[in-house]
Amino acid sequence: MKLSEVLIKPIVTEKANAQQEKLRRYAFKVDKRANKLEIKKAIEEFYGVNVVDVNTVVVPGKNKTRYTKAGFIKGIKSPYKKALVTVAEGDSIDLYANI
Repeated sequence: MKLSEVLIKPIVTEKANAQQEKLRRYAFKVDKRANKLEIKKAIEEFYGVNVVDVNTVVVPGKNKTRYTKAGFIKGIKSPYKKALVTVAEGDSIDLYANI
């Protein structure tokens, strides 16, 4: 798997931002087939930081319903894999530089 295919996008939420400040831990949406070693290599090459630890979790899809004029519409939010990456002391990733 190519390194450009491993990382999909960073996850920017209140919980993720709190972990960035306290624990130097960053959250990324990654390809389902990617393993921890590929994720570590991709982050180190792409952002130029030293990765200490990688934790992964597969977030399950959730059922969603919406009420419209035509009635209830049912759907499923697709599942995805999330990687929580801890960087070395003194390193940081600027996720807002590209905006």
